Amino acid sequence: MRTPTSPLSRRRLLGLGAATAAGAALSACGGPAPQKEGGGDASLRLLTPIFDRADGQKLLTSLLADFKKDHPGVSVQVDYTEYGKLNEKLATSIVGGRPYDVMLMGVGWIPPFVEKGVLADLGTSQSELDRLYNPRVVQPGIYEGKTYARPILLDTRIGIYRKDILAEAGIDAPPKDLTELKEMGKELTVRKGGKLTRAGVDILSNDLRQTYLPVMWAHGADLFADGKPVFDSDEAVDALQWMVDIIRTEKIEDYGFTQKGAVVAPLVQGRAAMMVGHNDMWRQVSESAPELIEEDKIAGFMLNQQRPALFQGGTLATMSAKTRYPEQAKDLVEFLSGEKVSPQAAEQRGNIPAVLSAADSDYVRSNKLVAFAVDNLDHAFSEGGVPTWLEIREEFKPALESALLGKSSPADALRGLAESAEAIIAKGA
Repeated sequence: MRTPTSPLSRRRLLGLGAATAAGAALSACGGPAPQKEGGGDASLRLLTPIFDRADGQKLLTSLLADFKKDHPGVSVQVDYTEYGKLNEKLATSIVGGRPYDVMLMGVGWIPPFVEKGVLADLGTSQSELDRLYNPRVVQPGIYEGKTYARPILLDTRIGIYRKDILAEAGIDAPPKDLTELKEMGKELTVRKGGKLTRAGVDILSNDLRQTYLPVMWAHGADLFADGKPVFDSDEAVDALQWMVDIIRTEKIEDYGFTQKGAVVAPLVQGRAAMMVGHNDMWRQVSESAPELIEEDKIAGFMLNQQRPALFQGGTLATMSAKTRYPEQAKDLVEFLSGEKVSPQAAEQRGNIPAVLSAADSDYVRSNKLVAFAVDNLDHAFSEGGVPTWLEIREEFKPALESALLGKSSPADALRGLAESAEAIIAKGA
């Protein structure tokens, strides 16, 4: 057990996605769920951010009916939400003394919740994890040698390009590294009367942090070392300078040309030749411009410089350390992260199944961006790693924007970001 962390205000609760009741600190480390009630009947509460659309709710209802066949005495009450509201839902439930029995949450969220005593050690053996999942997929659910979460699906950030636009310029292969990506981007950028009509590389349609991190990892930098921020290293600065060059130096894309969450990305519209983007871009293309898929005009490429890298996010299943029904809750976690549910959950969101057995499924092989990610998971990196990550990550966007807008140099922006992170870590200790 660690020394208990300091109590949290409600504001900080929501920032962390973890909570304490009435300002009192929870136990400082997760542990096995209390054995209050064994097998048999149970009423479980499940919080999920990945089945929130109508098709997802219909799918989960069907899947839970299958779960109930093997657990006839277990009912599951589902609370559907989206990732943007997940922190608040979790905090409210824990502060209110009614934590969900099973919670689905994101990569990077496990250490904060374990530190506040919210999550139970699932006790999953390494041999079972090795049988079901790629080792890179498993790591975000493990904290200090114990398994607190099992993966359901993954989402990645990769290079994506329009084969037809490159071919028109006489380019027959995607860039082999970030230096070549920038040079190709310059060649493929189109301006008319000084106005940008096609970005050679789009780095703005994706979340800025999730664009920067794979570029940073490709440059050989890391987020933390021995619990201390190192994302202001020379390599990390070079990565942010690369992004600044795209926007300010080479003017390959203009700030404001597009933004995160655009209904249709510039790449789909032909207003960008390449992008750093989410693997679910395939789903957007299939809905908005299916001819691009039919004519084989969309493909992925690796972000590479000092090493190949892709950003790996995802959704993991966890169990509350306070559940009254630990046996049934664990069964539900294993069901949701198993070989039946994982592929179907991933497909309805255009994402990547966590289980190895789905790697050659029809869905994966028919979705070329998902297939590309699956084939390159050995080069995946995940964010997080410290208990205060959910607070620290909120500091990234303003720091990155300050460099991209020319308000500070990449070195100064990252130095300030690292200092903020150090203060957050010290406060949380």
